[in-house]
Amino acid sequence: MVIVVLALAVGAFFAGRHFTNASSTTTTTSTTIAPTTTTTSGTLSTDCSPQDFSGAFVQGQGAAGTIFASVTLTKKTSGTCTMKGWPLLTLQDKLGAVLPSRAIDVPANKDGFSFPTAAADAMPATLHVAQGSITDFSLAYSDVTTGATACPNAVTISVQFARNGAAVTVTPSYPLQICNNGQYWVSPLY
Repeated sequence: MVIVVLALAVGAFFAGRHFTNASSTTTTTSTTIAPTTTTTSGTLSTDCSPQDFSGAFVQGQGAAGTIFASVTLTKKTSGTCTMKGWPLLTLQDKLGAVLPSRAIDVPANKDGFSFPTAAADAMPATLHVAQGSITDFSLAYSDVTTGATACPNAVTISVQFARNGAAVTVTPSYPLQICNNGQYWVSPLY
């Protein structure tokens, strides 16, 4: 009995820890997700299709409870398309359930938040993306639990270019514990 309790306590301790990898990448697929509980104030204008892209999650650094990361989208098909604005993100748990979340678009927000990467803090610009080209966006979130509120674990991020459309699914190397009622900051594509 003591061994079982000790094993559960150790497992719970390590489940709440963050293990970072400076450049974790994953294989991605395109799916259709209906982000009924995800909100964002920004928009994305594009003639690009998510099926033309693969994605990789890149873990950044964290300080004072704020975790910074980025997603790199690589165009894998021929031709050129354009993009301008903020991606639409849907966070999902290990069972595929959509997690409640709220995006704060940077730099359109008025709370003074900024990313460590200057390009992430710039206003959206029109990007011309050709085969083999990449575009990035940054995101940040708090992993500090407040009170008795649990922080859900997001194991996939679906990146959409249009609401209720196809998505580039990105899988971080470890679950993202996004606290503060699912609030996160997102940059425009750069």
